[in-house]
Amino acid sequence: MSKCDVVVGIQWGDEGKGKIVDNLAKNYDIVVRYQGGHNAGHTIVVDGKKVALHLVPSGILYDKCVNLIGNGVVINVDAFFEEISQFKNIEGRIFISPKAHLILPYHEIIDKFKEKDAKRSIGTTCKGIGPAYIDKVGRMGFRVGDLLDVDNMIDKMKDYLKSIEFYSSIYGIPLPDINEIASKIMEYSSRIRPFIRDTSEILWNGIDSNKKILLEGAQGSMLDIDHGTYPFVTSSNTISAGACIGSGISPSDIGEVIGIAKAYCTRVGKGYFPSEDFGDDGKMLQEKGGEFGTTTGRARRCGWFDVVACKYAMRLNGVTSLSLMKLDVLDGFDRIKVCVGYKKNGDEIKGFPYSLDGVEPIYREFSGFDGVSGVREFDKLPVKAQEYILGLEKILDTKISMISTSPERDDIIKR
Repeated sequence: MSKCDVVVGIQWGDEGKGKIVDNLAKNYDIVVRYQGGHNAGHTIVVDGKKVALHLVPSGILYDKCVNLIGNGVVINVDAFFEEISQFKNIEGRIFISPKAHLILPYHEIIDKFKEKDAKRSIGTTCKGIGPAYIDKVGRMGFRVGDLLDVDNMIDKMKDYLKSIEFYSSIYGIPLPDINEIASKIMEYSSRIRPFIRDTSEILWNGIDSNKKILLEGAQGSMLDIDHGTYPFVTSSNTISAGACIGSGISPSDIGEVIGIAKAYCTRVGKGYFPSEDFGDDGKMLQEKGGEFGTTTGRARRCGWFDVVACKYAMRLNGVTSLSLMKLDVLDGFDRIKVCVGYKKNGDEIKGFPYSLDGVEPIYREFSGFDGVSGVREFDKLPVKAQEYILGLEKILDTKISMISTSPERDDIIKR
């Protein structure tokens, strides 16, 4: 029996997980997405061309990989078909769990109206992800498997629409027309039927037959609904434990947990960010790193590597190896800061606090460097870049096993 490896983001998302999964996927038989929706985005650069993935696992770029969208994901059917249209020869290579919940048109409407409310806004992508998960937890949701019995689903939909009439009075949201929804359901049913499979059973059979399996998360650990910087989080469990819940494997099936972090730090949307840089360095990180969301195009807030948050996330995930992305973005800085601690009201805080409200960073500085871009061997990095990596390893008490030195898929140092 084989073990399943997990790739998980260690910061607030956008760490570069897509590149690592792409690099690893060629060695795996099955690649699985286990949570989130099309609010996530993985960008992979192949021969200078960007490939943006939102729902589809990164293994789709390799013909031998079977790609699974697990029960923990919420599915926008239109977004799914738009995304797979850019690939050829996908027959028999991508399947969706019947237990995955559907994002339906009214979820996006609700999301947009709630984000207009300044008191309720947390800076979501307005893709309907949160409302879909609310329906799931409220036991009011519709699942992919419901599309196999459309008449029954449409009957249930009529009752559902009555149950959300309060949205109309609270937010002034026009309720969707049942005939329009029914038409969509019929369309979705005919199109998605060939992709519906029991993905948990595919995984179990793969484990029993010693297939190599990789599970990829979306967003980052600091956006986990339970363990992230609540309430400025996503609606699912982004940490490695979520891989079990969102795919149907057991904890004993997990092997390696590969944590992904940037050589600096970013955050999109609202929420606490102790190491954010509001000056010229932050702007330079944003510009050099191309820090604009794959899904929304929104500018990401930028700052310095946060050791406290990283250690916390690594412990949550049981990280067995750490990959550091976008080291080349730090080229050209005179000094590079690393947040090694927190303080509040002048007093140093031990560990990761319940709330980051009012927390200030304690920095350690490293010498800047230049000449990282495209380097593929550690001893060929500039000496000061080597010192930065070794310094992070010492502070984190963890070996950094992979280092990305450019957006290109092969520009990775493996140690």
